[in-house]
Formats: sequence, structure tokens, C-alpha cells
Amino acid sequence: MAQAAAGLTHGPVAANPASGSQKIRVDKLRPARGFEAKVFGLTEKKGHRGVAAVRSELQVIPSSSNSLDQAEEQDQYVQGIPQPGGTSGAIWSKPTVGRKTKIVCTIGPSTNTKEMIWQLAEAGMNVARLNMSHGDHASHQKVIDLVKEYNAQSKDNAIAIMLDTKGPEVRSGDLPQPIPLKPGQEFTFTIRRGVGTADCVSVNYDDFVNDVEAGDMLLVDGGMMSFLVKSKTEDSVKCEVVDGGELMSRRHLNVRGKSATLPSITEKDWDDIKFGVDNEIDFYAVSFVKDAAVVHELKNYLKDAGADIHVIVKIESADSIPNLHSIITASDGAMVARGDLGAELPIEEVPLLQEEIIGLCRSMGKAVIVATNMLESMIVHPTPTRAEVSDIAIAVKEGADAIMLSGETAHGKFPLKAVKVMHTVSLRMEATIAPPPTPANLGQAFKNHMSEMFAYHATKVSNNLGTSIVVFTRTGFMAILLSHYRPRGTIFAFTNEKKIQQRLALYQGVCPIHMEFSADAEETFNNALTLLQTQGLAKEGEHVAVVQSGKQPIWRSESTHNIQLRKI
Repeated sequence: MAQAAAGLTHGPVAANPASGSQKIRVDKLRPARGFEAKVFGLTEKKGHRGVAAVRSELQVIPSSSNSLDQAEEQDQYVQGIPQPGGTSGAIWSKPTVGRKTKIVCTIGPSTNTKEMIWQLAEAGMNVARLNMSHGDHASHQKVIDLVKEYNAQSKDNAIAIMLDTKGPEVRSGDLPQPIPLKPGQEFTFTIRRGVGTADCVSVNYDDFVNDVEAGDMLLVDGGMMSFLVKSKTEDSVKCEVVDGGELMSRRHLNVRGKSATLPSITEKDWDDIKFGVDNEIDFYAVSFVKDAAVVHELKNYLKDAGADIHVIVKIESADSIPNLHSIITASDGAMVARGDLGAELPIEEVPLLQEEIIGLCRSMGKAVIVATNMLESMIVHPTPTRAEVSDIAIAVKEGADAIMLSGETAHGKFPLKAVKVMHTVSLRMEATIAPPPTPANLGQAFKNHMSEMFAYHATKVSNNLGTSIVVFTRTGFMAILLSHYRPRGTIFAFTNEKKIQQRLALYQGVCPIHMEFSADAEETFNNALTLLQTQGLAKEGEHVAVVQSGKQPIWRSESTHNIQLRKI
């Protein structure tokens, strides 16, 4: 495997639809004139037609080599990196690029079997989410064991496990049957237990009466129903129905513009967190985080327990917005939980907050997940609405690390189709848009590390020469840092730790691969490049950028950092 010589410049581009029988001309997919120059920094030359100049057969690249056959049947597009003057005889070969944006799937009754978890993983799931608002420890233990079994058997794929705490949810009580309510009707919520009549229902939160005032708007089930608070007594809140519907058991309650005074981590949450520690999960998603103190408290607990688990804060409370910067700084990442966020705040604020949170996370080097209602219609329908497709596309365009499915995969009728929609829409968007611009202050988040400079320059090499990046890591640090710079090529992150392989499954553009490291650096390099080739993730003759840098030395002294170009 020879190291590339200096001065070599350009290479061919591929782009590609799926099923193989019919070739599709690239120029049919070509954006408006001038797009190449804007996106890829190309200059118009006489006779040069940018993307349309290439007449190669479109090729499908799966998110993992295991899913190759399936991907060839369903995917239609893959990202190519055009270079000036690209020709079929060019020296730089096109990089293998799979889907970069990761998919989080909530596991529930529709998907909690071995067969379904295997199929979800092959369809594109990267993270399995356990929603602790539903089910018990026994049911979640079954899912954890099945995901770990998949990870142990899979040669080239890994699924991370995320435990999502219930948090201080305010819910209505149990009802013998749904209660139909019409606008203008009077209805009462009470803190007395066990009430469930046609005009009154219990609430599970003793301070509910103290938290609301006359004139407040009470939203049920994320705004599916709404009530205007008219008056209150010592133990009850009397309301007028504004938007009616059928009130069912255990519906979530929000007060517009207010958050409950409950602690962010409840007694049940601490019990669930201990359950996660015992099972060595990869991530906690902490609900209704209002300030950074909650994150510090949890991280101190994990440190004392000797648990290496990253903390993702869910931004879904009105109280969290003024503290966004400190909350995200204390965490390892954030989730834009748009359901409760849109219930506690005006819905028109949600898209702006989504963009702000994504930008803030990216500038601080934190993972960010966009969640809630992404394919809500696919809980009962086999195809999404066009607005839902656009919602996925916007999250990808804004630079989210991951997008999440909730009820679609937990209890929906078409969980696999929902994953495939996310997979194909993400691929299509990534193939035609420029990577989100690097935040100007990203370097400040890692200003104490030499690695930051090397991540920046490795990204420049990858983008200019159209190569993928190979990095070796024991902690995941360098791979995560590279992810935040959003190189166009795939980041192949080799690690000798299964735990790190699973964690890296969340990060945009990172393809984590488990491989034992040799004491000899050159042998490890060669083994890694051979593995990429045998798994169909790279081709003979293709160049890759190899980065050696990070918090902990690997085959080098701590002061040695380098970027190499290698030919497979």
C-alpha cells in the first residue's frame, strides 16, 4: 500500500440509483447551473460540465456492508465528491460514502423481538432507544440483551443503547373508558387520587394546583386537546374545554409557558439510571433538564459508580431555554424534544429553537438529535406526508447528528418502512447539499488540544482531494472531533474497544469499526485498509487520509501528530 505522492489533484465522481437494471443519467439529477461552483468550490471551464460531465453508472453505498443487498434494492442516491477536471482516468478515486446522519429508533411492542431488532439494524438503525416512560425493567432488559447479542454477532456494525428517563411528567389518571369532550364544556382536574368520571379526572402531581393560575392554557397530549383554566380550589382546577376530543388514560399535561416545579430527576429516574449503569448502556437521555446542576449531579453519580456513560440533555422545558448554553456545556449532547417544547412554548418558536440548538451544539462540539413527530403519520400509514419528508431534510441540512423515531417504531404498524424513509431521505439530502458550514468558534471548544488543528486540516484534505478519513482511537475523542467538522468523506473510526465502537454509532459521518490493534503501527494500518476493502467500504486504488492525533498516544509519543495519504 503506497503512500500518495504530492501534486496529484483530481478524480471522478459517481452518483447513483438503486436497483441496478436501469442506468440513470447523472445530468437528470443535476442541480441548477452554478450549483457545483457554489457547493464544491468549482470554477467553470470551457467544456467542463461539473457533475453532468460524468457518465458513470450510479452506485449504492449502504450504511454498513451487512446491508449491501438491501440497500441496492431501496437506495437511489449517494454522495459524490466532484473534483475540477474530473475524468474517467483520473488518479483520485471516488470515496465510498454511506449515510452520514444517524437514526435513533425507539424500541417498543412493535419491535422488541430478535427478528425485528435485527431487521431494524440492517435497515439503518444506529441507536436503540429505551423509553422508560413505558414498560418495566424486565421488558427493557430483554431489549438490551437482544441489542448486545446483535453487536456480538455483527462483524461490521454496532448499535448504541440509549436509556431515556421518564422525568417529572405530569399525567392524568386512569379512566374506565375515553371521555368525549366538546368545546365550551366544563371539566375538572383534581389532585385527589382515583377519580375518573365524565367531568373530572385525577392528576399524578400534588403541586399541580399551585402551579396553575386562572387564565392559563392547559395542553393535554402535546396539544391534541386544550383547556382554559377558569378557577381553582384547594385540590381541584376547573377548566373550560377549548379544543375537544377524546381524553384517554395517562395523558401528558403541560401548562403553556410554564414548567412543573418537580425535580428533573425523580426517584423513579434514579432507579432507572442505576438499571442503566448495571447494564453498561451507552447514553442517557435526561428529560426536562432545566439547568446545568442536574447534569453535574448525574455525571458525579456516574463517576462515583465508575460508569462510562454519556449524558444527552433533552431540551423540552420552557425553563431550559434561558439556560441553554450552560446546560449544553455541561452535557455530552442535546436532544431537541419538539413535542413538549412546542407544548410549553408557542409552536412557531420550535423551528427557530431547533436551528439554534443544533448550531449551539455544533459550535460546542456536542452531539445533537432532532426528535418527535418526524414521521408521525407512519404510525398508521405506510407512506409519510410530504411535510414529514421535508422535516427530515431540514434536520439533515441544519447539521443534526441524528434524527429520531418514537411511536413510529415503538408501536407503529410500519416500523421498518419508517426507518427506510429516514435512510433514503437522509442519503438524498446528503448527496445534493453542501455540508453545513463549520461554526466559526468550534475551535474554541477544543482550544487546549493539538488534535483540534489536525481535525481541521484532515477535513480540508478530505474535502479537497475527495478522500475518506481513517482514524485510530481508544477513547473516541478524535473521531468525535472530526465528526463536528463534517468532512464530506466517511470517517472510518477503528477502535479496539467495543464500548467506543457503540458510542461512535451516534455521531454524524462516523463509521465505527472494531479491530484489535497490533503493537506495530504499520501492521495495524495495513490491517485496517485491508478490512475496509474486504468489507466493501473502500476499493483498491482509492486513497484515504490517515490521522494520528488525540488525547491519548497510540504507537507514538504524546507530542507526535501527523496526517498521511495512503493508497489501498
